Amino acid sequence: MSVIWLNGKIYPAEHASISPLDRGVTLGDGLFETLRIKNSAVLHFPRHYQRLCDGAQVLAMPVPEQEHTLQAIWEFLAHAGFENGSARLTVMRGVAPRSLLPPEHCKPTVFITGAAGAFREQAICVCISELIRRDELSPLSRIKSLSYLSGIVARQEADRKGCDDALLLNMQGRVAESTISNIVVQTEEGLITPPVAEGALPGIARRLLLDAGVVQERSVSYEDIIRAQGVYLTNSLSLRTVTHLDGKPIAHHPESYGKIREILEK
Repeated sequence: MSVIWLNGKIYPAEHASISPLDRGVTLGDGLFETLRIKNSAVLHFPRHYQRLCDGAQVLAMPVPEQEHTLQAIWEFLAHAGFENGSARLTVMRGVAPRSLLPPEHCKPTVFITGAAGAFREQAICVCISELIRRDELSPLSRIKSLSYLSGIVARQEADRKGCDDALLLNMQGRVAESTISNIVVQTEEGLITPPVAEGALPGIARRLLLDAGVVQERSVSYEDIIRAQGVYLTNSLSLRTVTHLDGKPIAHHPESYGKIREILEK
């Protein structure tokens, strides 16, 4: 049976309800974090919580305390019945009168969902989105907001082109990320990934690779990817190898793939 942790209580999924007047529903006014669960452990929770707080600061929105949030995840996992998979923490601003300007005081809606599953490794083909670009100057490019329409539109575009994902350029025409992942490129000089200032989301897997010293930040062009010795898309739940970009074959670099996989599988 699928369960949901909602505002301090566990419900069967079919019995959990959220008000249609919640700003998370009407305006996408909220944040989320997707955490990997491995052998019943919540991986990299402090990093996820810090990113949640960073996003909350941008939105001027309260979030639950770190200790209470982790306890809620443990309560969810105790009822969810799986040891490997993912837990998604969602914080919405809460019920409020109709207005773009949030009220001064609002009680957030917090819920946790999840699913069993293994870390995903996959070979994929991608395209450059012609419809969506990342605005690297917007503070929203740095947070995990509920407003995911740009990613949905780009992913639909990729599907129409027979691709598995789309790469998003920033306003300067450089590569920022994919719809759901950061990008890592093997060049002759080493592994690189676009800086956050280029419109890349500050991903947790990305941060792990940077902290391990196996990846360096540098702007990435379309030509960098075409000439690359290997191109990989990373997030907390998967490591995907790009085999084609806009129909052009991309080289594979087993050694760099192994380095990335070793860090993300720890």
